[in-house]
Amino acid sequence: MISFDNLSKIYGDFRAVDNINLDIKQGEIVALIGPSGSGKTTTLKMINRLIEPTHGAIYINGKNVLEQDPIELRRNIGYVIQHVGLLPHMTIADNIAIVPKLKKWDKQVYLQRVDELLAMVGLDPDVYRDRYPLELSGGQQQRVGVIRALAADPPIILMDEPFSALDPISREQLQDELLNLQQKLQKTVVFVTHDIDEAIKIADRICIMKSGQVIQFDTPEQILRHPANDFVRSFIGANRIGQVETLPTIEDLMIKPVTARPNRGLAESINTMRKQKVDTLLVVNQDEKLLGIVGVWEIQSSFNEEHLILEDIMRRDFPTLLNTQTLNDAIYLISKHRVAYLPVVNRDRELLGVITRASLVDVMAKNFSTKQRRAGGVNAAC
Repeated sequence: MISFDNLSKIYGDFRAVDNINLDIKQGEIVALIGPSGSGKTTTLKMINRLIEPTHGAIYINGKNVLEQDPIELRRNIGYVIQHVGLLPHMTIADNIAIVPKLKKWDKQVYLQRVDELLAMVGLDPDVYRDRYPLELSGGQQQRVGVIRALAADPPIILMDEPFSALDPISREQLQDELLNLQQKLQKTVVFVTHDIDEAIKIADRICIMKSGQVIQFDTPEQILRHPANDFVRSFIGANRIGQVETLPTIEDLMIKPVTARPNRGLAESINTMRKQKVDTLLVVNQDEKLLGIVGVWEIQSSFNEEHLILEDIMRRDFPTLLNTQTLNDAIYLISKHRVAYLPVVNRDRELLGVITRASLVDVMAKNFSTKQRRAGGVNAAC
């Protein structure tokens, strides 16, 4: 999707970005992070040519951005900045619709898009579309800044420390909002942050930079488990590394699920549940791809309808956990959705196993007990 080929930006004797090579995949969130002066914002701004590179090239879907009209390029890349940048004399609807208007969208189409996006981030269009930026809180303004970048449906969104000026509660809410939007829209997002916790939470991969160079580019899990060097280890914090090392992986905690095919009858399914001593079946196809979930109460309530099969009554909308996610993700999802278990799937939705609330509680209890023992040992030594 986005490729950096020997990319450099030089100001006199200062190499702001020093010969970097990166490949960012379509549909992933990549966080650029590093200390001040590491080159992360310069790298971001070279994607949409707000800063022109000194050497090298950037390719989007194989096309060199340096060979494209910069204005047209920017209209096809969403951009969110720290201080929002809403125009104070324009309504919220007009602010969101700026790029669709420039692209000559039909008025009814872009007005409908405005309402859809406002609703998507929990802002009632009837209440907010005709307000002005100063009538909104900082968190609400930043929400508008994010959806303004999405208004023309660009494939790429650039975000330059968009939440850093917000209070901790608003910031946490907007991080969650971004992840929810990403699940629905699957944009390619390049996100500059100075906060390692934020990067770990939102990013599929993290690019850690220092002095204009890429020091490590990997998933949060791999960076936490296998920091490339002492700089990365120091940057992410030894306490985070220690926490990860004491916790098992998703694969360690998975148990084998009880599954059934979608054409299975209800009486057969009840019999399987009795034999396996479970109250839920995970419905999979012949390729072991997860299709749905059905519980004992759903079967019993439909039991008298002899023509029904599992496919007719299974639930298709339910939370799942990717095998690349962490235990923190599992804890968050189980708490958020108030479920007793999470099916674990890969990116092709093949069912790999199940994580249960009981197993997570057990891990948390053991981890807490270990920390308490360590604390006790330290106190005793003192």
